[in-house]
Amino acid sequence: MSALAGRRAVVTGAHGTFGRQLCAALHAAGARVVGVDRYPGVAAGVPVLGCDLTDPAAVPPAVRAVVDRLGGLDLLVNNAGVGGPAPAELPPDETVRQQLEVNLLAAWRTTAAALPDLVAARGRVIFVASRMAVLPLPLAAAYGVSKRALVAYADALRHEVGTHVGVSVVYPSMVASPIHDSTAEAGLSLGGVSRMEPVEGVVAAILRAATARRAPRDVATTTRGRLEMALARHAPALADRMVRRTVARRIAAGDLDAAPLAAGMVRRHRDATG
Repeated sequence: MSALAGRRAVVTGAHGTFGRQLCAALHAAGARVVGVDRYPGVAAGVPVLGCDLTDPAAVPPAVRAVVDRLGGLDLLVNNAGVGGPAPAELPPDETVRQQLEVNLLAAWRTTAAALPDLVAARGRVIFVASRMAVLPLPLAAAYGVSKRALVAYADALRHEVGTHVGVSVVYPSMVASPIHDSTAEAGLSLGGVSRMEPVEGVVAAILRAATARRAPRDVATTTRGRLEMALARHAPALADRMVRRTVARRIAAGDLDAAPLAAGMVRRHRDATG
């Protein structure tokens, strides 16, 4: 952790579940940290600049203000994110648009605004994606699409700036967080489909990516996550069967009966199984 001492870092989504603990961990390690969030204030003793990252006009001056305050930039952690139910069979709505804006385009805008300073410092950018970027689940299409697109952006960015800036992607699974509230309220909880993991493990994975001698390309947050990612990439048909089997068990148990957004999938499953 001594590698973080004196490094100048920005964390988006600083008031969120990951953001608060990440700000605290970076600060404790001796980094100079400024958070960015929709609402200004303080997170774990770290100043937070208010900025709506979905506003294209607001992002460049906000990033400039942060960099000027820090006197440069060594590390950008694109952590801001939102979730919500979004079945793939239904047309995209405001929930879908918001997830694409926050999870993908906000990170793209922030990174583009910060790149000149990251290049000058030979710095690093870390994207907090999701296991669902490689192992998608039904009824959450917008989240999986936005996170998979975020990974594609990171991969393209690495080709363009990788000679000067380290680019890493971290893949958490499910962490207890308000990001899941709207999904749970719609009767679409991921309980029984995705295994919970502690937020501390996600923060530790981000710090490993920030301090490794060479920026790692992809970082799993748990051993199970590493295995799931390998399965999804090298045996996708098998991964699909595992997800279908798990979802079928939930449908058979009646777990989705009270979820209107799942009605079509539940009906088709029961028609198919007789």
